[in-house]
Amino acid sequence: MKNIGQDLGFSLVHQQNLVYVTCWEDPRLDRVALNLQTDDTVLVITSAGCNALEYALDEPKQIYAVDVNPKQNALLELKIAAIRELDFEHFFQLFGRGKLKQFDEIYTQKLRSHLSSISQAYWDKQGTKFFDSDRSFYFRGTTGNFALAINYYIDHIVKIRPSIDAILNAKTSQEQQEIYHCEIEQAFWQDWLYYLLNSDFVLWMLGIPLQQRQQMELYLEGSIATFIRQRCEQVFTEIPIQDNYFWRVFLKGEYRRDCCPEYLKEENFKRLKSGLVDCIQVKTNTVTNFLENCQEKISRFVLLDHMDWLSRSSHEQLQQEWQAILDRASEKTRILFRSGALQVEYLDALPVVYEGKEQLLQNLLRYDTELAEQLHPQDRVQTYGSFYIADLVEA
Repeated sequence: MKNIGQDLGFSLVHQQNLVYVTCWEDPRLDRVALNLQTDDTVLVITSAGCNALEYALDEPKQIYAVDVNPKQNALLELKIAAIRELDFEHFFQLFGRGKLKQFDEIYTQKLRSHLSSISQAYWDKQGTKFFDSDRSFYFRGTTGNFALAINYYIDHIVKIRPSIDAILNAKTSQEQQEIYHCEIEQAFWQDWLYYLLNSDFVLWMLGIPLQQRQQMELYLEGSIATFIRQRCEQVFTEIPIQDNYFWRVFLKGEYRRDCCPEYLKEENFKRLKSGLVDCIQVKTNTVTNFLENCQEKISRFVLLDHMDWLSRSSHEQLQQEWQAILDRASEKTRILFRSGALQVEYLDALPVVYEGKEQLLQNLLRYDTELAEQLHPQDRVQTYGSFYIADLVEA
């Protein structure tokens, strides 16, 4: 009964909300691993749409952005419409600062007609509240609300905003280390914060359902809160902060022009506007259902961490998804996925049919472990336990 209640709670939090206001997968790694060419067709789970836009800069033939949550797709549709219709200054105000005065007028006159009916209904209701207020768009949605709560904690409870600003502006790793260990670490990591970070509700807000939590806990020596602390320390003491736009937007609610996703840089905005954005098609569906009804072969799959969600109690769905992937995969297919866990074992024994033969999935995937291990430590986010690059073995 407890598991049913936890699943229901997660579903209620996620199905009724925009969850991700920004992507939490580092596309710099993805673009190296994907090595996109002009004949590639990509399937990526939409999330906030940032990474689909970045992949478009590599000029693949087609990108399908697929998400079961229509609110996530509504966000990507709005970004695409804004690229097509706005000048760069207004575009950066909207998605760089997370605020745009007179949003309703601009939305109605320029953006709305580009959206699907479902996305129109969503932004008709939420657009002005999300973008034309004192509160940044990046402090909206479930993950944005969590970021807002952490910023309140920083400003009003532990009162370390000057130290946070200092570390975000640090020029060297040594400077980052000194600020973190001397000014932030002890003040920030209070005992009750550990309690909150281990709670199901907070993990739901972060997009971690029960199944993923259980998968993570298989391999962790300590608690999930301890894992989060270790990864935060790695981010703020080992990885250069100057271009870490993931944590800047989390801690400031906005990007800077010199610290932002590639699609928010003026030269890339112009490239997308000139036609590169047209390769993106947005689809509200499950990965399995989309692939079962897709007529094209897919050469690149970016599956994020969603298989963790199916790992503990939904093996039939996981099997169906991989069968659909294999049925739609082209020659020389490459598949990227992440996991909250330090290891993934749940794929190996999945039975699938390929080239008319029933086999185990582990016999069909060849992992580029060397490249994954080279790239993963460079990840500017560091919220995932592991990163995988898998090539489909050629028959």
